[in-house]
Amino acid sequence: MRFATITLACGVALAATAAQAQDPGMSFFVTSTNPGSGGNLGGLAGADAHCAALAEAAGITGKTWRAYLSTSTENARDRIGAGPWVNAAGVTIADSVDALHGPDNALTKDTALNEKGEVVNGRGDEPNRHDMLTGSLPDGTVATGQTCEDWTSDAVEAAGMVGHHDRMGLDDSDAAKSWNSSHASRGGCGMEALRGTGGDGLFYCFAAN
Repeated sequence: MRFATITLACGVALAATAAQAQDPGMSFFVTSTNPGSGGNLGGLAGADAHCAALAEAAGITGKTWRAYLSTSTENARDRIGAGPWVNAAGVTIADSVDALHGPDNALTKDTALNEKGEVVNGRGDEPNRHDMLTGSLPDGTVATGQTCEDWTSDAVEAAGMVGHHDRMGLDDSDAAKSWNSSHASRGGCGMEALRGTGGDGLFYCFAAN
C-alpha cells in the first residue's frame, strides 16, 4: 500500500511538471482545438482570437498572436511577424520568415506542439489530426479559392488548403511532406469533411511580436 501511495504521488508530481512545461518565451503552437465550426473560424479576427485565448489559458501572456492563415487579401507569411519562433518546449522552429518557408525549418511532429506542450496526433495515430488549415502555397502566399471562403464557411462547396504538421502523407512527394501546403480539404470545410482526410480543424499560431 505504501509503495502504491508513493507511486501515485510521483505520478501526480510528474503530471504537474508536464502541465507547467511551457517555455514562457513560447511564440509558436498548434491549436489543441477548433473553435467549433470547421473552416468557419470567424475570419482572421476569429482565428487570431482563438490563438490568443488558448495561449492565455496556457499561461502565456503579453504577446500578439496571429493564425497562420492566408485569405484573398492577406498572405499567411506576412502576418506572423519576423521571428524567431519557439515552441512550448523552448525549441526554435525557425529564425525568420524565409527560414520557416525554407527546407531547414525545424517543424516536425515532435516540435509542432500544441499550446499545452503536447504532441499532436499524426499519421498512424488514432485519430489522425495532422491536417493543419493554412489556405497557403508552400511559400506562404494564398492558395486561391482554398481558404474556406476566407475562413468564414463550413459549407460543402468550400475548400481549404492544409499542410501536414508531421511531414508525412500517402507518398514521399514534396506535397505530402509539406507542413503548410499538402492538399485541399475534400467534401467541404465542415468538421466531418476535415476529419475525413486526417484533420480536426487545427491550425498554427505564431506570436507576431
